[in-house]
Amino acid sequence: MSDALFSVEHLRVAYACDSGEEDHWAVDDVSFSLQPGETMGLVGESGCGKSTLGRAAMGLLPPSTRIAGEVKFQGKSVFALTPAEMRKFRGEAVALIFQDPMTRLDPLMTIGNHCIETIKAHLPTISTQQAKQKAIATLEKVKIPANRWNQYPHEFSGGMRQRLAIALALLLQPKMIVADEPTTSLDVTVSAQILQELTRLCAEENMALLLISHDLAMVGEYCDRIAVMYNGKIVEMGKTASVFQQPQHEYTRSLLKAALHIQAGEGTNKNHIQTKAENFSSQSPILRVVDLKQHYKIEPNLVERLLKKPVQTIKAVDGVSLELYPGEILGLVGESGCGKSTLSRTILQLIRPTAGKVEFLGREIVNLSPRELRSSRRQMQMVFQDPHACLNPAMTVGQSVADPLLIHRLATPAQAKEQVLWMLEKVGLKPAELYYQRYPSDLSGGQQQRVAIARALITRPKLLICDEPVSMLDASVQSQVLDLMLELKQEFELTYLFITHDLWLARFLCDRIAVMNGGKIVEIGLTKEIFAHPQHPYTKTLLAAAPLLARA
Repeated sequence: MSDALFSVEHLRVAYACDSGEEDHWAVDDVSFSLQPGETMGLVGESGCGKSTLGRAAMGLLPPSTRIAGEVKFQGKSVFALTPAEMRKFRGEAVALIFQDPMTRLDPLMTIGNHCIETIKAHLPTISTQQAKQKAIATLEKVKIPANRWNQYPHEFSGGMRQRLAIALALLLQPKMIVADEPTTSLDVTVSAQILQELTRLCAEENMALLLISHDLAMVGEYCDRIAVMYNGKIVEMGKTASVFQQPQHEYTRSLLKAALHIQAGEGTNKNHIQTKAENFSSQSPILRVVDLKQHYKIEPNLVERLLKKPVQTIKAVDGVSLELYPGEILGLVGESGCGKSTLSRTILQLIRPTAGKVEFLGREIVNLSPRELRSSRRQMQMVFQDPHACLNPAMTVGQSVADPLLIHRLATPAQAKEQVLWMLEKVGLKPAELYYQRYPSDLSGGQQQRVAIARALITRPKLLICDEPVSMLDASVQSQVLDLMLELKQEFELTYLFITHDLWLARFLCDRIAVMNGGKIVEIGLTKEIFAHPQHPYTKTLLAAAPLLARA
């Protein structure tokens, strides 16, 4: 391993436990190496140690962490670097792209200031103008236009924030990138563009890439080698094509089976009665959106005001009309920043529309009073992309799930507990009494998402809006959660608006698909027809960009 750019040798990592408890190795005797220009994918379920391994590579583990083994970069121990050397090492030698971009971004700094600060911290002699030119060129590579330079992170969609985080990692042209789920929040077209850019840079600049991901199809398309991690250990490693064609370990086989199950689109005919999509038009819609608009203005800065430049308007949702029928699953797909999440929040009246109508159960809800709106919201709930962010870390699972019942005064505390225990059983958190007492931090990502689903269902809504509900989960857990959602749909007679950038998930789950681009619905139709005969050029682009996991 001495000639390798980066090497991990018999690495073990254990986080500090309460006194009296034995150390649990989050990473357990892991060894591998990366050569210059090589791309390697690291896959495995949430909690298996992938991210811990990535942080070990950057020397980002807490001081209390117990570490054995070695991590070397160009033959030099990462753990032996001085603080000054470590500062230079991070960013110039190795850059880390986090899964959650808001852990990387300062909400009080503009996008431009983030870029300028990053460049000047490592290149203090460069002028501000030169730094800006370098930054704008890098931002353009990840499809962030120059007119967003003076905006703040909260004014970006989740996908746009992730593009910015990737741009910040590329600014200093490092020798290696550790990308921890870098495209979780991104649609297939932008994911493809960014990964093509990353792999192109790897080849041109002789830069290595360690891609930590739960997306097997993406790893298969962009990585030379793959390492499969389970319970802190690497259980299988080899050339990507070889591992996919002839997996040796049982866990690798289960991951591939789960990914192929979703990709095959088997969800709409498995263990439940398929909705008769062709009969939708004979029913009254549960939700009708008519010419809905949500426009935002970009306030000019002082110089722009002095120059009397016109106020720019972002048309996040621009004249959207659609209907959703009882018992239907309508998929809303499109690139990050196209307006999907803004549309969902506008439907729920979390943000008031610029114009247009939203009718729910035959009632116009745009102009309802706060009290009337609260009552209406009992019937429509939302499952968010990041379950950890929507669960209060100071509240137990039982308290979080019971909260909507108490807010809407639907039950006494004793009745609420009884209903919560029943609902936890329904979403597969057994024994319910055990999970009732736990906190979100005690749960895996898949378990947290089950809690979020239980919380959304506890008021017995008619409509569930799911905003990327499984994008942060690995393939095996994704499959479990999606099958659970299909079972619950039948039992609770639910209607789903399912927002996703993953076309295979949409095909697996949805009766109809609406394709959104630039704030507009450009195509809508039955799922099979959209996939078999896409009409709009953008839909064709989406389908062409979606990575496909080939069957062995």
